[in-house]
Amino acid sequence: MNAIKLKMMLRYLFAICLALSPISQSPAQTSGTGYTSTEILIGNLMPYSGPASSYATIGKIEASYVEMINGKGGVNGRQIKFISYDDAYSPPKAVEQARRLVESDGVLAIVSPLGTPPNAAIQKYMNLKKVPHLFVLSGAERFSDHKQFPWTVGFNPGYATETRIYARYILEHRPNAKIAILWQNDDSGRDFVRGLEEGLGSRSEKMIVAKASFEPTDPVIDSQIVTLKSSGADTFVLTGTPRAGSQAIRKVAEMGWKPLFFVSNPQSSVATTLTPAGLDNAKGVLSSSAFKDPADPTWKNDPDVVEYLAFLTRYLPSVDPNNNINLYGYLAAQAIIQVLKQCGDDLSRDNVMRQATNLQSFKPAMLLPGITMNTSSDNHHPIRQLQMMNFDGERWQMIGDIISEQ
Repeated sequence: MNAIKLKMMLRYLFAICLALSPISQSPAQTSGTGYTSTEILIGNLMPYSGPASSYATIGKIEASYVEMINGKGGVNGRQIKFISYDDAYSPPKAVEQARRLVESDGVLAIVSPLGTPPNAAIQKYMNLKKVPHLFVLSGAERFSDHKQFPWTVGFNPGYATETRIYARYILEHRPNAKIAILWQNDDSGRDFVRGLEEGLGSRSEKMIVAKASFEPTDPVIDSQIVTLKSSGADTFVLTGTPRAGSQAIRKVAEMGWKPLFFVSNPQSSVATTLTPAGLDNAKGVLSSSAFKDPADPTWKNDPDVVEYLAFLTRYLPSVDPNNNINLYGYLAAQAIIQVLKQCGDDLSRDNVMRQATNLQSFKPAMLLPGITMNTSSDNHHPIRQLQMMNFDGERWQMIGDIISEQ
């Protein structure tokens, strides 16, 4: 055999070996941690019991949304398994359940877990493990701190953003206000107070005449409200759970106190906060939102609202369609599905984070017109716009224009 023929034969054998070698395989794997060729496992924590159990329907909404998506063929040919555990709004319980999801169930990510205290407890663990901690249902700034916690992405409009907007409203409509603040003693409450102080600027020290806090497990907050009223405040700003919101609205009315009254947007649900407090008692309360209110006749024929109500009728007919808390689950579920769609066949945790931080003008159904979700490597805070609203005794009335975070 001459040299030319030998050389050609060696080239041919090399080509065959190369074709059969692992190098030729696609970098996308058919299975890995949290997924197989047919299934994606995602985890969730929700307070199905405990002091924040009024939020529990959010988990049910998300599970039903995943069921709907699976019924349509899933995402990129894979079915989604949604594993949701009760953390009772307890930080130790949240740690236990997060470890169970990550180390026993082997989920790809923990998505839309609710509340500041439970998520603050698991945030370092999730980041050390490099497990995506996505769309945390809290407005605390720590969940959008991309430098310290690169594996965490927030969801709710920031509490500091919210109160900077309230400060702007107070300065415009009651420039000589005497303000009392009642806040939940955690990162969310501290952000809430800080945002108000920043929004008031140099006038903060003079205008804020009283502050008080409470623990989320406190059975009642009446004594704090009595103390705040005695300060002579004519403006009251409140943040915390829906239960605390209901108690505060009712107590303020019982005392005959008539402040300009703001509640945080997680406390704005007519079903879980205002109705238990008494709708007449809640008349005139101010808040803000980024969502369409399905109870508002303005949206009666809106395609988003029609679709949302049809979804509830089919999958969760027992859920109150006018409970705005449910919208957090509906919107977060859409964001999760969008991220998985963007991942394609690359479901590595690294790529999940790349896609979760690459939402560009994403508009899930039920966001107000003009509001979109956006994330990037240095923006882990998807919703940064709000609109003020006033409760008229029956429903919320929107005030002014969409306000963007500066």
